[in-house]
Amino acid sequence: MIFYHLISISIAVIIDLLVGDPPNWPHPVRWIGSLISFFEKRWNHGESKKTKGVLMLLSVLLIVFVSVFMIVFFGYQIHPIVGIILEAILISTTIAQRSLKEAALEVYRPLKAGTLDEARKKLSFIVGRDTDSLEEGEIARGAIETVAENTSDGVTAPLFWALIGGAPLTMVYRATNTCDSMVGHLNERYKEFGWASAKWDDVMNWIPSRLTGFIMLLGNRPEKMKHRHAWTILFRDAKKHPSPNSGWGEAAVAAILGIQLGGINYYKGIISDRAKMGDPLSSVKAEHIPKANTILRKTVFLFLFLLWTGGMIIELAIAWV
Repeated sequence: MIFYHLISISIAVIIDLLVGDPPNWPHPVRWIGSLISFFEKRWNHGESKKTKGVLMLLSVLLIVFVSVFMIVFFGYQIHPIVGIILEAILISTTIAQRSLKEAALEVYRPLKAGTLDEARKKLSFIVGRDTDSLEEGEIARGAIETVAENTSDGVTAPLFWALIGGAPLTMVYRATNTCDSMVGHLNERYKEFGWASAKWDDVMNWIPSRLTGFIMLLGNRPEKMKHRHAWTILFRDAKKHPSPNSGWGEAAVAAILGIQLGGINYYKGIISDRAKMGDPLSSVKAEHIPKANTILRKTVFLFLFLLWTGGMIIELAIAWV
């Protein structure tokens, strides 16, 4: 079965590279979002919000898993090729390499042309921070941090879970991620109801995020330092991020490019002083955005190669036993 998963994963990556995420196509994440909203409106009030949040998460994950499992199961019952194609299509909806790359380039093009207002506008589409007064370095930093943080969430983590459990487990990961995005906030409305979603998202991302940081450094030559120092930066700075997982990609990209990420951001006028990652050997510039995309591409390719290697070893071990 792992061999089928590997084929599905590879086809899914190709589908994502060729098609991406067309805005008018039906997308499972939208359906998952509607399901989350259904439960949130009915349960996020009164007492025991934390318990209700746990029930909401379990309900969403169970519905998603069973639905996708049944689709894939009947596909394989028809023919293995049908099952593989269905899995590939479903997995492709959980990854966003092309969308992530294009979003960063949408910021890069006007920034490179010196059209700062347009670059600020494009950046505002992909980050939550205030962008109205940002200069070139801060605009570029926002785009680079988006690519660095979302390489795991948007690509490698779904592929990791696809190897373990195929499309059903990949969609469970994406549903978890969507729950966290919608209700996993620390504000008054969600701090109790979204507690389980935020914690479970951290659990599901723990291994993939660290693997992603390691593979980034394995597959990319640091520009301004030796590999040994880049590894030092990764382990020194990754844990500084407020999220237990997002810092691994950000610290790795900072080390590879020889720049410093993090620092002061504003959210609706409120200052947020994020921990700095990397050594400022170079000033952050527009030219670093396509370099971050190159790191993304190489990381996904190497991650896919390692999935095939690990998957085939497991298949051979099972056959031998």
